Order: sequence, then structure tokens, then C-alpha cells
Amino acid sequence: MRIEDVRKEIDQVDREIIRQIARRQEMAGRIARLKFHQGLPIHDDERTRAVLDETFRRAVEAKIDPVSVKKIFEILIQMSEERQRECQGEGNLP
Repeated sequence: MRIEDVRKEIDQVDREIIRQIARRQEMAGRIARLKFHQGLPIHDDERTRAVLDETFRRAVEAKIDPVSVKKIFEILIQMSEERQRECQGEGNLP
């Protein structure tokens, strides 16, 4: 196998990661609507902790660096919360 072939595979994985992040952001908009109608705050310490604990555990099981995975998910959570704030601030909620 050539290095170019493996790089093409990595590029495909990267594109899929981007698609999944975009999907996650779309869902954050839906969550914003639900939180708004239920009078819930955007940030939820308990949920954040649960997500980070679970991703850490899954990273350990997958034998990848759990600290780095946790950092990635901290960023994803921050992005989701920012998207929720945008939705509520832009009047995108019915």
C-alpha cells in the first residue's frame, strides 16, 4: 500500500468527522428549542460531566488517548452551547 492511499482514507475519515460535527450542531439547535420551551438553562453541568465521563471511558476501551478525546469533546460541547445561544439570540425559536 502506498502512503497516498492511506492519506486518501484519512481524508475520507476527516470528511466524515466534519459531517458528523455539522450534524451534532444541527441537533444543538433542536436542543435549544426544547430547552427554551422547558425553561432550562443552556449549560447543564450534570449532562456535560456525563458526556465527558462516557467519552473518556469509550476512548480507554478503544485504546486511544482518553485525555485528548476528552479535550475534543469539551470543544464539541462548547460549540453546541454556543449554537444554542445563537439560536435563542437569533429568534430561531418558535
